Amino acid sequence: MEIISSHAASRCYIVNFRCINDSSSQRSKLSVAREKKLFSVAIESGSATSRYSDTYSLRLKRIGNYRPSRTSCCHNRYEHVDSSETYSSSILVREEDGNIVTGIGQSIPKVSIPNLPDGDNVAPIRSCFWQWKPKLSVHYETSGSENVDSPPVLFLPGFGVGSFHYEKQLKDLGRDYRVWALDFLGQGMSLPLENPTLRSKDGSEHMFGESKAWGFGDESETWAKELVYSVDLWRDQVRYFVEEVIKEPVYLVGNSLGGFVALYFAAYNPQLVKGVTLLNATPFWGFLPNPVRSPRLSRLFPWAGTFPLPSGVRKLIEVLWQKISDPTSIAEILKQVYADHTTKVDQVFSRIIETTQHPAAAASFASIMFAPRGQLSFTESLSRCQMNNIPICLVYGKEDPWVTPIWGFKVKRQLPDSPYYEISPAGHCPHDEVPEVVNFLLRGWIKNVESDGSIVLPLLDELENADYEVSKDLEFTRGGSKKSVRVRFHGSRITVWNWLSSRFKPLLHESTRWFRS
Repeated sequence: MEIISSHAASRCYIVNFRCINDSSSQRSKLSVAREKKLFSVAIESGSATSRYSDTYSLRLKRIGNYRPSRTSCCHNRYEHVDSSETYSSSILVREEDGNIVTGIGQSIPKVSIPNLPDGDNVAPIRSCFWQWKPKLSVHYETSGSENVDSPPVLFLPGFGVGSFHYEKQLKDLGRDYRVWALDFLGQGMSLPLENPTLRSKDGSEHMFGESKAWGFGDESETWAKELVYSVDLWRDQVRYFVEEVIKEPVYLVGNSLGGFVALYFAAYNPQLVKGVTLLNATPFWGFLPNPVRSPRLSRLFPWAGTFPLPSGVRKLIEVLWQKISDPTSIAEILKQVYADHTTKVDQVFSRIIETTQHPAAAASFASIMFAPRGQLSFTESLSRCQMNNIPICLVYGKEDPWVTPIWGFKVKRQLPDSPYYEISPAGHCPHDEVPEVVNFLLRGWIKNVESDGSIVLPLLDELENADYEVSKDLEFTRGGSKKSVRVRFHGSRITVWNWLSSRFKPLLHESTRWFRS
């Protein structure tokens, strides 16, 4: 029990109690007996109600006379006796002019969720290649092929990574669903099998130190003349992959760049999409104008990601690539995007390093960075998906330094009926940092969509109103230790004010506690 001092009257009491959850109670009541008298309490927290009966009676203990301006607040844990839920709350009990006055603090339910499977319980992963175009093989990983009647789920990776970034999803969700994770062309293991350009006129090959560098020749190979690693190429790649490999509409889950591509693809191919989940999706991609959308403006730029690279771009890429591909730089970036620095990223780090050592990596990076924007913006893609009634779920790590929470809030404002889950602590890659939470939310959301809403969304009880905000602490075990992550669900009636207040309330609460102490 933690004693926190605060301003109030001359006498105070500590309340010790346990509670059980009873959803039949509809209003908050508090009845307090003086001294040794037993009493019961009913507390309503948000829309989730807890009743305290005579079975779990409360006993007041007078703790003496305090200065007229002081009282005490007790902070306690209340265990749910019938399930894994617990509650954290604070109750203020004081004596004022001969009467007992009480105040109730915030109550956050604690819910135990499944841990990641291990040992023989994980779904086996298969690594495969799919030949899409000449010299361009697409790498992907898959699991759960035996779940023939389950919904198919396709994961799309962020910039600079590949299907390996979803290993924790494939091993877990592959036990229930048919799951795929794709490497975009130009990334991961979907790099070209041959040099997309001919050698320089003097017959030499471009080198980065002791490594060969493809794509820096003087002329493009026939198969690579129109090759540009753009969102339009990735949109088409996903389309043909769904049609030829999966062969039925899918649930798309995309992180960062993968979230942009998932939404962009769904806007053009709604018939192939059952739903989209955005994991800290980047709200824009590309710097140069799209030649279809802005033909005149695009002519002002002599190069737009095709092969070979112009001489001026080669010099820039040489300097930039040496810095970006340096292991120290990669380690620093991973440190930025993961909020919890205890997360093991050794495998992610080694796989990124492996990709940077491929001879096509530097030129592919240049093509990606100079590729034109897509024909639709992120906002326009959202609007198309909305018009086509494509279910969209938003899952964002709150501590993301790049795609900050304001971007998730903007999406939520445009799609007020879409569920929006904000996880803390979690950074830019919540699926890898807190996979237990993301997998739990994905399972629940897919069940909700598949049941046409008859199964409630994750974190919501039947009596809770999905129009407003619900916060719960999700607990799980990892590496033999208990971990807890707070997830806030934002309902359809989210406003700028309550969104901002949800950010400042914790800071205000902590500062108030510090001041009172």
